[in-house]
Amino acid sequence: MIFFDKKIREKIDLKIFVDTPADIRFIRRMKRDIVERGRTVDSVIEQYLAVVRPGHDEFIEPTKVHADLIVPEGGNNQKALNVLVSFINQIV
Repeated sequence: MIFFDKKIREKIDLKIFVDTPADIRFIRRMKRDIVERGRTVDSVIEQYLAVVRPGHDEFIEPTKVHADLIVPEGGNNQKALNVLVSFINQIV
């Protein structure tokens, strides 16, 4: 949500959006909420459909246009990571 606020965006030198597929995001949430929060499968699904997915669609996905670099596949994209590492090495 950091890219949602224009004042914050303007202070960031390099804006990176890690674009993780929806099914992977859901599976991670399901595992975490069951194991760490003791929630049921039904409660996780209900919250995801009622709050999480609509929130992502309204607030997160539209901010992708503000990113300088979009890393597809949730960071499991070696070529995109190589570009990022190269950029960071130039700075330091």
